[in-house]
Amino acid sequence: MDLYAENILDHYRDPRHKVPARAGTDGENGKWKVENVLTHTEKNISCGDEITVALSIKNDKIESIEWSGSGCAISQAGMSIFAEEFEGKSIDAILHLKKNNIYELLGVPVGPRRFKCALICLHTVKNALRKYKNEKPQSWLDTVEIDEE
Repeated sequence: MDLYAENILDHYRDPRHKVPARAGTDGENGKWKVENVLTHTEKNISCGDEITVALSIKNDKIESIEWSGSGCAISQAGMSIFAEEFEGKSIDAILHLKKNNIYELLGVPVGPRRFKCALICLHTVKNALRKYKNEKPQSWLDTVEIDEE
């Protein structure tokens, strides 16, 4: 098996920074491990992937990333890898990430049917940060970098 595919399966089977499903619903911060948490949920309605992130932000940096969710191996492993890679990074750095940054992290080819699976981690975290900055949510078209024309 390919080394990168093994990494996806490892993160899917043993996800990093993941907390029990539905941990932060109904505004119950006590179920998240982090304090002063900002939560946001996104869904990929085309396949059923769902991610909820809980971010602890301090001094314009993501101090901690926790998440819960369900879905395919790519979406769940992608969020696990994202959390490991970008915890401690600045809000600005994350808001400037592009789809190719995520594809490089995953290290496996992502076909046209799976691009939302691969990018739901980026879409969810970016929209959580946009909420934090009182900005309008980013559309899927913006996340996947497709022009509406």
